[in-house]
Amino acid sequence: MQLILGISCFYHDSAACLLRDGNIIAAAQQERFSRIKHDAGFPADAIRYCLAEAGVSLADISAIVYYDKPLLKFERLLETFLAHAPRGFAAFVRAMPVWLKEKLYLKAVLRRELRLLAPDSKAPLPRLLFSQHHQAHAASAFYPSPFQQAVVICLDGVGEWVTSSIWLGQGNSLTPLHEIHFPHSLGLLYSAFTQYCGFKVNSGEYKLMGLAPYGEPRYVDIIYRELIDVKADGSFSLNMRYFDYPVGQRMINRRFEALFGGPALAFDAPPQQLHLDLACSVQQVVEQVVLKIVRAATAATGCSKVCLAGGVALNCVVNGRLLAEQACEALWIQPAAGDAGGALGAALLAWHQFYQQPRQADGQHDSMQGAQLGPAFTDADIVAELDARQLPYQQLAADHKNDQIATLLASGAVVGCFQGRMEFGPRALGNRSILADARSSEMQRLLNLKIKQRESFRPFAPAVMAEHAAQYFDLSQPSPYMLLVAQLSAAQRLAITQHSQGLAQREQLRSTLPAITHVDYSARLQTVDQQQQPAFYALLQAFYRLTGTPVLINTSFNVRGEPPVCTPADAIEGFLATDMDYLLLENCLLSKAEQPAAAIAAARQRQFTPD
Repeated sequence: MQLILGISCFYHDSAACLLRDGNIIAAAQQERFSRIKHDAGFPADAIRYCLAEAGVSLADISAIVYYDKPLLKFERLLETFLAHAPRGFAAFVRAMPVWLKEKLYLKAVLRRELRLLAPDSKAPLPRLLFSQHHQAHAASAFYPSPFQQAVVICLDGVGEWVTSSIWLGQGNSLTPLHEIHFPHSLGLLYSAFTQYCGFKVNSGEYKLMGLAPYGEPRYVDIIYRELIDVKADGSFSLNMRYFDYPVGQRMINRRFEALFGGPALAFDAPPQQLHLDLACSVQQVVEQVVLKIVRAATAATGCSKVCLAGGVALNCVVNGRLLAEQACEALWIQPAAGDAGGALGAALLAWHQFYQQPRQADGQHDSMQGAQLGPAFTDADIVAELDARQLPYQQLAADHKNDQIATLLASGAVVGCFQGRMEFGPRALGNRSILADARSSEMQRLLNLKIKQRESFRPFAPAVMAEHAAQYFDLSQPSPYMLLVAQLSAAQRLAITQHSQGLAQREQLRSTLPAITHVDYSARLQTVDQQQQPAFYALLQAFYRLTGTPVLINTSFNVRGEPPVCTPADAIEGFLATDMDYLLLENCLLSKAEQPAAAIAAARQRQFTPD
């Protein structure tokens, strides 16, 4: 038996993944345990969970694989600083302490941290291996996919040197075909506009994507003329006169701000029409560039199936456009496409290339198990937590549970849903979700302001029974991981009688499912399959029997500034701290109306008091 532990950490979204003989046993992000959003620290808790899930100790592990090669990254930093001397000296001084203390000696740091996981063990540590960053992304995209052969495209901010790469996956091999190096990066271009529009880099990019449909593409020509040069095959270079990220403390500089008429928007300030139009424009540019990359890569290889990973692969509008414009025959996207998925990719790379193990792909089913790879909790665990807190709850009979929850949802209630294993990746897929009725015209506003405590322009995603998806959405393939945007079908659209502009567009009813319909008639949907996600499917089925609508709002179970919940305790805290109506913890149901006022007040005090 071979046990391989994959690790990603110290840059973005730390995570761990465990394989047993090539099968994914467990995977989770460190943020879910530490409760620090996008936690970049060593994933000690995630590793402990993976080992516990498999029932093994660190001494049983055959190899530990890290998703990055730090010396290559250090080389890139030094060359960049030298290229920008003397201005690069300040960045050099900022970066060196952490590199000299930790990252340059990463092997020793990893060994020290691993030793702390088993301080009493006398056994030697497992073999330590390193993959390259984009190699790990490519492995995470291809090896779990259903395809025997595929073009693999990885697009992100930057790995060691590489920002964009194209690979050919065949059997258990991954062959590099083309790459683009730092500082030329599609991900960093998008992050530059993210910062200019008042959002946080590395976490606010999806907000920019959600803002884009409110604007007009007025700045596309300026972006092409001044910021990016794109060739016919999708290869590109950025005009670095406008960017500060190689050695500065910001993504952009004053030239960039002057180009668009003023300074960057203050963090979280209300966006103006300029920012709506810029979001729309850069979104369109990125879509066009990715379309060119995919079309050129499929033409050059003769392979029409495509796999995606890297942070840009989380741009589900881009992904949906690839399908809508038939840029490829079939598309599979790693659900943990960002750096967290690097832990999985590194482990799979070791299994298939270091250990030279074959790979099986049936052309239909991936090996991600619906991304349900995190911890689960029993009814006994949940009852113990509720009793310890002295919170009133009702235990539901398993054969009536879904009908009861469906009735609550149909009456307009907002229900927190905590069941089964936690999802791996940024999307909640029914196991750590907040659910509501998509038919409600008020639900988007209610969820954004009272439950999620976030910007009012943000759209919500629908979950739909897979066999009914075509009735509601124009989509050519399933979307089990909520990574594709599709247009609502014509039959579900409503005529707009009064036209408006900017953020005022969100007040207009556009479809029979207004709570999940964005202003351009799009939705980021999840198709729910009975075999892959039986528990969530059964709930949707109960709602369908009751209402005739096989669609629910599905948004991640978290409040602003926090990662999705992991444990029953996390879920209870989130439920008490917000205006959620009900909480379903496996078979236990809590009603907000029945909860002690003191418990609610205490949870809200903890939620809104800074650490």
